[in-house]
Amino acid sequence: MSSPDRDAARVGVAVDVVVLSLEQLQDQHCPIVLVGSRGHDPFAGAWALPGGAVRAREDLESAARRVLVSALGPRRPRHVEQLASFGAPDRDPRGRVVSVSYLALLPTPHAADGGWRWWHAAAPPPLAFDHADILSSAVERLRAKLSYSNVAYGLLPDEFTLSDLQAVYEAVLGRPLDKRNFRKKVMALGMVTPAQGQRRGSHRPAQLYRFAGAGLVLLDNVITT
Repeated sequence: MSSPDRDAARVGVAVDVVVLSLEQLQDQHCPIVLVGSRGHDPFAGAWALPGGAVRAREDLESAARRVLVSALGPRRPRHVEQLASFGAPDRDPRGRVVSVSYLALLPTPHAADGGWRWWHAAAPPPLAFDHADILSSAVERLRAKLSYSNVAYGLLPDEFTLSDLQAVYEAVLGRPLDKRNFRKKVMALGMVTPAQGQRRGSHRPAQLYRFAGAGLVLLDNVITT
């Protein structure tokens, strides 16, 4: 019979959520992240990702949804997924706490209020705990997932142009893409289907598209490398 591990720690569990959206700056888009000012110790006054302890009769997904409601109100992200666990022994000065992190995507950023603020994801303020590492992990996950899935749907409205779609890729990847090659790959993979209507403006009318399939869909090949 095995003996109890005398060195076993009492561990708390928390969830932290990286909420990402895009902000348009002139003719470019920039990934932005939602953070809030902490009103209590530890790290009182510091910026932090939305998060909190998992309650006694609460599963992880329910805790993440509760955290999102506290940060976003009635607005719902288009895409939410579990990201990773962060469990460095000294990540929380109050004691041993493991954080299960989530990634949430919004098509358009809402007006931040109640102590919340949008920051550029590439240049956030100093963040409490290990939230800078969690943010970096979320951005890397999103970049990787763009290459083999339609996860961009989380950052776009129901109907969009191919230029809108390319703008999402360029914003998250941080580099320009060849317009002709990008569109050729998107259409060859059956990632989108034409919608009814066009977008009219100062330029030539642009065909509107919708994603083929509801929710997250894995692609048969990669779009970007």
